[in-house]
Amino acid sequence: MADLHCVTKFSMLGAEWGGVPARLFLELAPPAEDVTHVMVWAEYGFSSNLRLADFAAERTIFATHKGGEPLTAEHGFPVRLIVPQLYAWKGPKWVRGVEYMTADRRGFWEERGYHNLGDPWREQRYSYQEEPGDGPEL
Repeated sequence: MADLHCVTKFSMLGAEWGGVPARLFLELAPPAEDVTHVMVWAEYGFSSNLRLADFAAERTIFATHKGGEPLTAEHGFPVRLIVPQLYAWKGPKWVRGVEYMTADRRGFWEERGYHNLGDPWREQRYSYQEEPGDGPEL
């Protein structure tokens, strides 16, 4: 069970997702000691940067199903990343790969003005809201 928060102020609470925990990915392909962030790459040039701690969070999942049904193409088939503690753009649809990084680098939406961290409880929607240390220079 995990929430999905859209930057447009829409939230889907308590959705049932099925798939593979991101933690399993980290166990099967452990990052080097100096890795601090990941870039999740997706179809159509989309990407999203995440702090390693957010990627490794207990409820972060590579989702293949929602509500017991396979994801539709519109919603990310065959796999999308769900990061319940962050806005939905931090969990891209149509995932194709994960890159380990030793420094933060902005992803697709972050390069276009979205907040680098994307915490919905702090309403971190746009880059102009960033405070020092929230991310790399624009």
